[in-house]
Amino acid sequence: MTESEQPSVPLSVLLADPALALRQVAGPVGDHRVSTVGTTEIEDPTPYLVGGELLLTAGVRLPLDAEGVDTYVRQVVAAGVSALGFGVAPVHEEVPPELVAACDRHGLPLLRLPPATPFVAVGQAAYAAIAEVRNRELREISRAQSALATAAARPDALQAVLAQLSAYTGAWAVLYDAQGNELFHAGPRPDSPTPDRVRDLVLRTTARTRAGAIARTRTRTRTRTGTGTGTGTIPATRSGPAARSAPSAAADHQGGIHLTVHTLPAADGATTTLALGQAATTPPTLVHRQITSTATVLLALLTSPRHALGTDTHSAGALVRLMLGATPADVAPALSPADTKRTEQHWIVVHGRHTPARSAPAPHPGDDPAQLATLGTALGTPYLYVDGSELKALIPGTPDARPEVPAQAADLGWTLGFGAPAAAADLPHADRQAARALQRAIAARVPAVVHVEDPLTVHGLVPPAAARDLARTRFAPLDEAGPPGAPVLLATLRTWLTLHGSWDRTAAALHVHRNTVRHRLSRVAEVLDVDLQDPGVRMELWFALEWVNSPSAEAR
Repeated sequence: MTESEQPSVPLSVLLADPALALRQVAGPVGDHRVSTVGTTEIEDPTPYLVGGELLLTAGVRLPLDAEGVDTYVRQVVAAGVSALGFGVAPVHEEVPPELVAACDRHGLPLLRLPPATPFVAVGQAAYAAIAEVRNRELREISRAQSALATAAARPDALQAVLAQLSAYTGAWAVLYDAQGNELFHAGPRPDSPTPDRVRDLVLRTTARTRAGAIARTRTRTRTRTGTGTGTGTIPATRSGPAARSAPSAAADHQGGIHLTVHTLPAADGATTTLALGQAATTPPTLVHRQITSTATVLLALLTSPRHALGTDTHSAGALVRLMLGATPADVAPALSPADTKRTEQHWIVVHGRHTPARSAPAPHPGDDPAQLATLGTALGTPYLYVDGSELKALIPGTPDARPEVPAQAADLGWTLGFGAPAAAADLPHADRQAARALQRAIAARVPAVVHVEDPLTVHGLVPPAAARDLARTRFAPLDEAGPPGAPVLLATLRTWLTLHGSWDRTAAALHVHRNTVRHRLSRVAEVLDVDLQDPGVRMELWFALEWVNSPSAEAR
């Protein structure tokens, strides 16, 4: 514990104690902090001081001349003494005027102790007050830790933990990814340029942390292999700043704003980290640092794959049953939260596509456990599957559940499509809804689209079985179309219709050349013997595509 972290009390607490009858006779008036009480009668006590003391003396060895008194005061001020207490009688009948003048000159509070106040009584009063301060700090830390633990058990755990952290520290608290994107935040947002300064400090700190992790990994690898001759082995080590542990925290205090950053440890030795940033108008206290430390640990646990991705026995058991022949409807109850098991279990299917900003390219979340865990927490589900830039997820819910689109998903570079709540037996239909919603979101260039059921539609009027038969019959000729095959032709047709016949946007969505799109659609028109420029034909084909239930037809 550093000097600044020592429990202390304001000097005014001792001055206000009537039993001590202390009186300030010199020096600045203010709440100078006292962390300990010491007594000395030597001419130069500085070798025995640590700073923060209320130094008591009866002036037994006090210099007799003004110059000597000035030197004495200057030395104890340089040693960090908070205040000087002078006991009158029996050595001095009153506080020497030379001492009063020197304390005023050097800005040292000077207290007069009356003859009836023993030095021991001052020490006892100070330590009792310090103990009470420490008890209050411990109670505040305990309350904050309890509140943080409760917040960590909520469905919106990350947001809730940040909210409690902000409430107890008075700071704006933000969780960032390694690219400086704000994932969650709590507390009043400070004026510009403070948010940019916090982000810049986060980027610099996480960059140093990753560089240090890479350097340590290389050092460990070279040490394990080593080089040498004979029976001896000389480990290859790396010297310099890169080989030492990179800082996991940083601070920047400018213009009355105090910034702090704490990186969250990555999983399994990964170099990508999340970071907690804070901005406050007051310096962080010992209590604030303790609370922040607890919050950092909780955030690291909440964003770890083992916690956020739900590697529990229920999920593992459900997977075993599914692989051994059980149906989704049979295993779905084992994956449901306790509060939804009391009602009819439904699921919301989510499709997503990852398109990070060009200015700050990010690794695919599937390669970054921390970002994947953050995405799962934002969506409120552990059931995620990421394949490159494609996402599929299942969110447990109820029949009347309304999907909530998390802003964090867009910050992470995701575009999402949500299906309507569906029972486990109807998941294939909900999967197609989510896929179509994602295509609409991409076409409209919006962060997300939520599928909405409308009974007053053709889909609501035509029996599903008849519609599926019509779709299979309509597209059956494509099975004989040859390369690239019916699934690819259907996927190209669906994307082209979704994007309102735009060749360029379809090519971009499918990651192929626009001439490839033209060739595929010409093949579709030829095999199906239709005119794709006819709006009626497009409508008919779109309707049929809505009911193509082959999983391969949904391939992208």
